[in-house]
This record gives sequence, C-alpha cells and structure tokens, in this order.
Amino acid sequence: MGKEYGNSIKNDDVYEALRADGASKEKAARIANAQVKGSINHNSRKLETRTKQQLYEEAKNIGISGRSKMNKQELVKAIRSR
Repeated sequence: MGKEYGNSIKNDDVYEALRADGASKEKAARIANAQVKGSINHNSRKLETRTKQQLYEEAKNIGISGRSKMNKQELVKAIRSR
C-alpha cells in the first residue's frame, strides 16, 4: 500500500494510480472517493439500468469530456473506461 492521504481520499491506491496516469489531484480524488461510495461500479450491469441523465451526471462528476454529445451506451462505455 502506498502513502495514506487521510480522510479526504477514501481509496489511496486508486488515487495514486490515477495520479500516475496523469489525472489531476481533484479528478483523482473524485474518482477514488466515488468508487468507495459505490456510485461507480464498472464491473456490474447496473450502469445499463440507469437513465441517460444519471449516466450524464456520473460522467460529469468524474470529469469525462464530450459527455453532452454521447448517447447512453457511449456514456456507459466512457464511465467503465475510467
């Protein structure tokens, strides 16, 4: 396990991996914390059961660009790729 970032970062390993891939501190923290809260579940089919608006909001929260032009399936794919 890497460095511990305290209460502000809920999943230190995910945070460090995202930072190593070039994500900003804010973006890495948002994604690491969202995964712990359960709002991001890339491996389940739950994303397909969400509305396009819910997927859009999720994409917005994790900083996916171009989301306004994406259809539902493209949003699902983009969220899973994060």
